[in-house]
Amino acid sequence: MFDIEDIRAQWAKQRPDIDTGPMGLIGRVVRLSTLYSEQMGKTFAKHGLTAASFDVLATLLRSGPPHALSPNQLLATMMVTSGTMTNRIDQLEKDGFVARVPNPQDKRSVHVKLTASGIRKIDAAVSDHVVVQKRLVEGLSELDQSELNTILDKCLSSFADR
Repeated sequence: MFDIEDIRAQWAKQRPDIDTGPMGLIGRVVRLSTLYSEQMGKTFAKHGLTAASFDVLATLLRSGPPHALSPNQLLATMMVTSGTMTNRIDQLEKDGFVARVPNPQDKRSVHVKLTASGIRKIDAAVSDHVVVQKRLVEGLSELDQSELNTILDKCLSSFADR
């Protein structure tokens, strides 16, 4: 893996007129995101899940009993198209982890509900996921983590105005 500072040094030689500070920062964030995603993906795969299926099941679990949401409510928490969401739900239903049930407030629509099998699957996956996440940040003190969260929140909030 090529070091980010080596890349910046190459740019400094080729284009000394440009400021590569942001390139270094963004490169680190992107590289870290990729590495984190790879490690978490291994945990999901161990449970027969993908990041996408984990996301749907975890969203339903954390919504609390009865662990059911409308497809639109699921869509609101994920950055995917409705077609992609339908495919995810179809696959999870085929696997027996969710069921489409009538919406108690509107019989013309459905809710996506975790099945008992889905609850067992996501409970186990979430337990392992949290352990992996803790391992991924163990090199940072609690203060480091708090400060980094504050800085990253600042970065994320800059997009709220756009």
